[in-house]
Amino acid sequence: MGLAQSRGAHTYKEAMAAAAEAPAGSERAIVAGGCFWCIEGVFSRMSGVHSAVSGYINGKSEHPTYEEVCEGDSGHAEAVEVTFDPSTLDYKKILEIFFTVHDPTTLNRQGNDAGTQYRSGVYYTTPEQKAVAEAYIKEIQPRYESPIVTEVVHAPKFWPAEDYHQRYFEKNPTAGYCRAVVSGKVRKAQEKFPTLMIR
Repeated sequence: MGLAQSRGAHTYKEAMAAAAEAPAGSERAIVAGGCFWCIEGVFSRMSGVHSAVSGYINGKSEHPTYEEVCEGDSGHAEAVEVTFDPSTLDYKKILEIFFTVHDPTTLNRQGNDAGTQYRSGVYYTTPEQKAVAEAYIKEIQPRYESPIVTEVVHAPKFWPAEDYHQRYFEKNPTAGYCRAVVSGKVRKAQEKFPTLMIR
């Protein structure tokens, strides 16, 4: 399946199929930076990204629902699993994009979205990713007045979110939250990484 075709996944099954059919040599990156509609909306438009799936990670329960995560009892973060071609987009660049479009210094908050589900996190899948993430955070810390509070932990089970969350910005560009919040993050990525954004 080609890159452009894979981005058309609108449902849970289609999103998981796209991730499962990633070309040989693809890698996974899992990040959390507030509402997953924002992070998915950015990465789904990046050259070199095969799929971006919204979901939940690093919580206490299995098969969490959106309602459970929003209540805060499950302990999960809203996250995005990015399957990418490292020959086009390396892991450090994934992190650079991620840290550009969210604030890593606000604990359990992004803008008006508050709660542990909105925490900043990098969930590495290999020792190499861990080393890159820790080094990159150390590199960029001087740019911020406050400490970076991004959690960097080994990726536990990633639970894909419900169908209506997948490709949310693409399907609902005029929705209030998308116009007020998501579009701004996508625009910021387009301005900072014009050669990587395909739309």
